[in-house]
Amino acid sequence: MTEKSKPWALVAGAGAGLGQSLVSRFETGGLMSVGLGRTRPDDPCGRFVELDLADAEAVPATLAGLIADHGPPEIVVHNTAELVIAPFAETTLDDYRRTWASMVQSAVLLAQATLQPMTRAGGGTFVVSGATASLRGGARFSAFASAKFALRGLTQSLAREFQPAGIHVCHVILDGIIDTARSRTLHSLDTEKMMKPDEIAEVYWQLAHQPRSTWTHELDLRPASEGF
Repeated sequence: MTEKSKPWALVAGAGAGLGQSLVSRFETGGLMSVGLGRTRPDDPCGRFVELDLADAEAVPATLAGLIADHGPPEIVVHNTAELVIAPFAETTLDDYRRTWASMVQSAVLLAQATLQPMTRAGGGTFVVSGATASLRGGARFSAFASAKFALRGLTQSLAREFQPAGIHVCHVILDGIIDTARSRTLHSLDTEKMMKPDEIAEVYWQLAHQPRSTWTHELDLRPASEGF
């Protein structure tokens, strides 16, 4: 099978942690996988392209090149995040712009570049990573929550427009702390109470293989110990 004809997956926000776990799971499932992100992880799985996912010129050009080389992807995951934690009085307009660009503008650019080609190819899956802040805004999280709310609304609109065309659009609410080296440093939390990246990636894989008569649009995941 040539690379042009081999099914492939695209992970936007493929850094250490969940992003790399997704790339690894898709590779294990037989897909060629391409990760995108601003910073190359150490020893990345699959192919990695360094890219500012909010760049309105670079993103369409890069994705057009990948689609020209490999055809439309079968699975696309939007997994970017920009976390700002600060009291409202100390949260600047630039903080809001930066979080919106990282999470919402990047999703718009990703969807614009991939959904039409996927539709013409017969369908596919487009998964967006959400968070607890997608549903409720907490104190000191106004920038992050406002962007996550917008991302959830965008995902709903995409689902209603593209599902009839064969695109399975999913929003996954990750209600907990993902177990990474960085989160272990930031949070004094028993790792047994954290979400395991490989196990989240397995759920994304299952979402991408649901039969069309039973598509999930929104799914919330949390550790058994997490209150909600």
